[in-house]
Parts: sequence; structure tokens; C-alpha cells
Amino acid sequence: MSAQGVNKIRRRVLVAATSVVGAVGAGFALVPFIGSMNPSAKARAAGAPVEADVSQLEPGGILRLKWRGQPVWVVNRTPEILEALPALDPLLVDPTSEVAQQPDYCKNATRSIKEQYFVVIGICTHLGCSPTFRPEFAPEDLGSRWRGGFFCPCHGSQFDLAGRVFKGVPAPTNLVIPVHTYINDTTILVGEDRGAA
Repeated sequence: MSAQGVNKIRRRVLVAATSVVGAVGAGFALVPFIGSMNPSAKARAAGAPVEADVSQLEPGGILRLKWRGQPVWVVNRTPEILEALPALDPLLVDPTSEVAQQPDYCKNATRSIKEQYFVVIGICTHLGCSPTFRPEFAPEDLGSRWRGGFFCPCHGSQFDLAGRVFKGVPAPTNLVIPVHTYINDTTILVGEDRGAA
């Protein structure tokens, strides 16, 4: 074998070995880079569904949760509250929820899967303030038409206990209903859409 033949073989072996080492090194360098594109555990937890156990929620009471950094409220509506809802329709901007602020399975008179439990994101649709829960009927500061609901003290927007906005206030649309489902009779899973379970 000539000296040139040995050099060509040696060169091919060295090029192949260098290529393999380079490819392995590039792979090791890419693993952390690709891994950094995945959301952190904290970010995954922030977007994860949240369970709400309503078994201890008293009639007329509210349970406050946090989902995706937003306040979510679950209200246990009494028969009196449910009875008062239809009478408010003439006072509301969108009483039949034509604007898509809720999943299809909550586009009904009570904007809920189960009439008793109302699940809503507690952010005013005007400028993003958080309204206060005002369950009382006809308080002095809100007037005789008030049958319980949510009042935004920032600019005076008012919503009934189905999250529907009253006419003549700054908020343009009803409160947003998040996707949710029932795991069992007393446990709501906010953030997961299984339809009207």
C-alpha cells in the first residue's frame, strides 16, 4: 500500500470519527435548548384545571378559586335567586347570552350546567376590575331592582347572578363563563371541557 493510500484511509476514518463526535456534541447541546422551550412546572400548574368542592358551600354563598391567574367564583344560588333571574331580562343588555361569553352548554337561562351552581370568571368586562359579590336583594345603595349579583365599584358596572350585564353601565358584555365540568355531584373541574357532563 502506498503512503498516499494510507493517508486517504486515515483521512476518511478521522473525518467519519470527527463527524460522529460533532453530531453527538450537537445533540447534547440541543437537548437543553429544546427543553427550555417547554413550559415550566409552575406555568403548567397555572394552566391546569382546578377542582372546586361545593359540598360545604352554603346556599347563597360564594367559593373563590384561582385558575390561570384569574379569579373564578362558584355561587350556590338559592331557589329565590333562580326565581328572580327571568324578571331581570328587560333590564339586561344580553339576557339570552347571544354574545359568546360562555361555552355552548352554558348558553341557557341560568348560564350554567346545573342551575344551582354558577361558575364565572370574576373579571369585569369593562376594564378588567374585579366586581364585588352582592347577594342581598334591594340594598339602599343599589336600588330596588337589585336581586343580587356582582357590582364593580371601579366604574359602576352591574351584573346579575347569572353574570348578565345591566343596561346603562360601562361593561359591554356579560361576565365570562370558563369551560368546566362536573366530576361528581359536588365537585366541579374548572378548565376542562367535557361538555355538559
